[in-house]
Parts: sequence; structure tokens; C-alpha cells
Amino acid sequence: MEKDRIIVVTGAAGFIGSAVARHLNDLGYHRLLLVDDIESTEKWKNLLGKKFYDFISKHQLFTWLEDHSDLVGGIIHLGACSDTLEKDGDFLMENNFQYTQILCSIALENNIRFVYASSAATYGDGSLGFSDDIDRLDELRPLNLYGFSKHYFDLWAKNQGVLDQIVGLKYFNVFGPNENHKGSMASMVYKMLPKVRNDGVVQLFKSSDPERFGDGQQCRDFIYVKDAAKLTSDFLFNNNRGIFNIGRGSPTTWNDLASALFEAVGKEPNIQYIDMPEGLAKQYQNYTCADMRNFLDKHSKAEAGTYNIKEAVQDYVQEYLLKDQRW
Repeated sequence: MEKDRIIVVTGAAGFIGSAVARHLNDLGYHRLLLVDDIESTEKWKNLLGKKFYDFISKHQLFTWLEDHSDLVGGIIHLGACSDTLEKDGDFLMENNFQYTQILCSIALENNIRFVYASSAATYGDGSLGFSDDIDRLDELRPLNLYGFSKHYFDLWAKNQGVLDQIVGLKYFNVFGPNENHKGSMASMVYKMLPKVRNDGVVQLFKSSDPERFGDGQQCRDFIYVKDAAKLTSDFLFNNNRGIFNIGRGSPTTWNDLASALFEAVGKEPNIQYIDMPEGLAKQYQNYTCADMRNFLDKHSKAEAGTYNIKEAVQDYVQEYLLKDQRW
């Protein structure tokens, strides 16, 4: 990717988008077209210190590309509604499916590298595993409308025969700096820290499947946002295509995550277990772990993430949350 080419980053004021912008800046790429709608949030703070070519609304992007597509080297499309509890299916399909369709088509028509965010939510309850093999796409059964809207674009791209020309990334549980605006969708590290500091306790859900998982032993594949940003950006600089999981490839229990948080603030672990709301239990994933074989077949281990859970939580808490800083 030549540094005089413009890189378009949608969702650029958001969590992963702003981290990608920071990572690209650190690599020396400053001609970034940042695309987002800040509205009444504090996402603007995520843009402080970023170097960029221009900033526009997502509603202006298609018109902008009509006049400037010859200047663009790549598009990283991270803009979407990421609320897993969103109930407005029409809104989700317009934002997550149809918008991505149009943007993908523009990229293909103009020979622009196109990298987009799918989601691990497409895997549903995980009973079919977490393989990013595109031959198994039709088998997946998401548990919510958000996952469906992401899954449907993956299926569309497969059915159109373009998955071998673009890159879809299935993010697992990303956490880290720049998620302050996410409210209920922020990571548990972000939401647990005030309780740990003020009351010295963390509350975790009791297991909804005690025969397989003890309380707090439910597992997630947590990946630090700095690693997620690196892995995402790397696809601008290689020729790999298809769908790839973005995770660490190893599960972490909620108990271990909470313990890492206590350690980061210098306190002894104190975990309480509370009942899981009935509505959540119906769509709760007790285990997620990215199958990273497809990624590692095409990348070296050195290109994968570098932060383990303890290192990631410590960096996040001590360098960003306690200092109220963005990355």
C-alpha cells in the first residue's frame, strides 16, 4: 500500500476503527479518510491525535467515492450497528447488510482492496464450532438480529462469487482503549473496573449450563484491541482473501479475566456470582474460541497477536482507564 494512496476507514471514531487509524498512523500512513457519524456521543475523543486526510459522514461516502475512487488504495469497513440487543431488523439490515453491499460493489468496480467486519456472533451458540471455512457458511445459525445481519452479508458475498476478492473478519471478544462510548456494549473489563476500585468485588453470572461449565468458568476468546487493529491493518498489505477469524485462538474464563483485573489494580480477587437474566440466558454463549488455523495457514505466528490476557488487561487498566486516556 503506497503511502500517497488514501485509505478509507469507516466507523473511524468507534472502538476498533479508531484503533486501526492509530495503528496505521504509527506505520506512517496519514492519508486516511475517516468516515463516521459522531452524533451526541463522546466518540470524538477517539480521534484526538490522529493524522488524517479528511473526515466525512457515512452518508457522504458513496458520493465522495464517485469523485475520488482513483485515489483510494484500500477500504477498511468497520462502520455498523454493533448492538447485539438491537431489535429493529430493518435498521440492522440497512446499516450492516445493504450499506456493506453497496460499498463492496464500489470497491470491486474500482479494484480497491476491501476489508470488512463480519462477527463471531454469526457462529450462534457455537454448537457447530468456530471454523471460518467458507464452505460451512450456510450451516451457521446466529442467535440474534445483529449476528444475522453480519451473516447475511457473508452469504451474499459467497453467493455472488466475490469472497475470493475481498476480506471478511470475524472479530471475537475485542476489548481495550477507545470503547468508553459503547455503554452496555463495552467490555466487562471496562464495566467491572469501577466496582473493583470502589467495592473490591466483581459480579459474574452463574452458569446457565452447570453440567458443562461451573460459575465463572464460561469461556470467551478475548483479544486486545491493539492486536485486533494490527491483524486488521495487515490485510491491506497482503493478498490474502476470504473470511478470517480475529481472536487469540485460546479461551479465557471469566474468572481468569476478573483475576487479571484485580491484579492490575493490586487487589486480591473477590468474585460474587449472580443469576443470569432469563432473556439473556436464551442467547448466551458459554464458550467461544476462534479457530485460527485458516489465519495461521497464511500468516506467520509473528503476525498474530502479541498480548496475553494479563498483559492486555494491565496495559488497558494502567495506561488508559486509570488515566482516562485514549489510544
